Amino acid sequence: MRPPYRATCFESLAERAVTQTLDTAPATDLFSWPTRVYWEDTDAGGVVYHAQYVAFMERARSEWLRAHGHGQASLRDSHGTVFAVRAMRIDFRLPARLDDVLSVSVALLHCRRASAVFVQEVRRDGVLLLDAEVRVAALSAADFRPQAIPDALYTQLKSLETSAE
Repeated sequence: MRPPYRATCFESLAERAVTQTLDTAPATDLFSWPTRVYWEDTDAGGVVYHAQYVAFMERARSEWLRAHGHGQASLRDSHGTVFAVRAMRIDFRLPARLDDVLSVSVALLHCRRASAVFVQEVRRDGVLLLDAEVRVAALSAADFRPQAIPDALYTQLKSLETSAE
């Protein structure tokens, strides 16, 4: 299912997210993975430790891929491909706390021959807590060197891109 919006760059999605934060309406039709905050995710004060958001987003991207027919093991075994995070930009807006139920969304912004850029948000009850842009690189599962995304997978990913309005 394609998102109802079309963003040409991450800033467009971020601006949309800020607007949604004001009226606390969650983004619709985005892939979203629910998670709960446990003690292991927090500091001594019960606030989510900043690095834990990276794990939340990794799980959501993995589940997004699985929802599109590609679990991590099948990517490795069938396509000889793994994805590794190359770069990440995160904007922490509000803290999550112990026992919060969070929604971690994923949208594919760009897919190139050997990389992809995802935009992600973490929300609690529709309120934006964090937004991020994550660039992943395609690597050979055998030697972890950069490689082109296999043609069939590339074609599928291109069809899932969020495009300009």
